[in-house]
Amino acid sequence: MPLDQLTDPEVDSEGKEMSFLDHLEELRWHIIRAAGAILVFTIIAFIFIEEIFDNVLLGPAKTSFWTYQQMCKLAAYTGYADLCVKSLDFKLQALGFADQFTMSMTSSFFIGLCFAFPYAFWEVWRFIKPGLRQSEKKAARGGVFYVSILFALGLLFGYFIVTPLAVNFLINYRLSPQIQNNIDITSYISTIVTLSLGCALIFQMPIIAFVLSKVGVVTPKFMREYRKHAWIVILIIAGVITPSPDLYSQILVALPLALLYEISIVVSGRVEKARLQELRDLAQ
Repeated sequence: MPLDQLTDPEVDSEGKEMSFLDHLEELRWHIIRAAGAILVFTIIAFIFIEEIFDNVLLGPAKTSFWTYQQMCKLAAYTGYADLCVKSLDFKLQALGFADQFTMSMTSSFFIGLCFAFPYAFWEVWRFIKPGLRQSEKKAARGGVFYVSILFALGLLFGYFIVTPLAVNFLINYRLSPQIQNNIDITSYISTIVTLSLGCALIFQMPIIAFVLSKVGVVTPKFMREYRKHAWIVILIIAGVITPSPDLYSQILVALPLALLYEISIVVSGRVEKARLQELRDLAQ
């Protein structure tokens, strides 16, 4: 929420200083516009929900899914046959009276949220931006673009990499041959959404590093000193979000996260450099 700055008082579009109630009114309209965008995409998704269910949400439940095909090619190339997914023996079922309709509504909402995210975040940024100093605005230039790109990359990574690995392991895990996998549709959709959106949030690591470096909570020196600890945490996270004991799968998930951490160090370094330069300029 914008706050009055000593060197940059807030004004509205007409050049008048804004009151607290004016801020609340402006925030309300930003929220309404963001919610409106999400609603529009949700309605569009609901109209095409059958096609989305068959081709997108149920994609990781089919052996013809793109990721499984690439895993089979990798298995043929490396000679590690266990990588190839040949079967996914389970049936989806709706246990509740209104489960299918509820899942249609829920899935449509999350799809609408994903598509509307860039605009919704832009509305949030428009509200925050007037409260920033000129130097902070300059440092955060392109923030909406980078947040949106990282969100999209994380979403794709979660959907095409993490989700298929998790589904393959959990479905093919057998405690006993006599136990059949009849999966509730609610459980299946929750897994897809949680893993995909979870990765989209994890991919915001460089943005989080930027903000924390800006307020002085972390420094590039601190991040370099604890790099080994961070890699251990990353391996643990990779092991959690990919329940498969397969080493290849865990490395496949851990490598992008480690790369994001290294990018975060670079981002933090640039913030630190800009902050020191600003202090030198003030001292002169």
